Amino acid sequence: MIQKQYIRTLQTTTCRLTFVLPELIWADSVYVVGDFNGWDMTALPMQQDAQGQWKATIEVEAGGVYQFRYLCDGDWLNDNQADAYYANDYGGHNSVVMTDPGLAA
Repeated sequence: MIQKQYIRTLQTTTCRLTFVLPELIWADSVYVVGDFNGWDMTALPMQQDAQGQWKATIEVEAGGVYQFRYLCDGDWLNDNQADAYYANDYGGHNSVVMTDPGLAA
């Protein structure tokens, strides 16, 4: 699941993305890897909260389209609630999150 929070200032609009995976994910480490962090496999680690859910938050420019995947103990996972899926160069698909503030609820 991806939670979106739009932050508007006089100059810009950004989007705070919170990535959430269920407590059912048994792992030693989980990372969010994507366009927004240069596909750096260690830049955005997820942490477990008190309920056991895995969470990570990043702020990005609003109006962007960002491809990403989760790296869970060395295995790549997609988000089953992503906005879209794009084919990647490795024969699979990347999850996509779109940060259009005009679509915000």
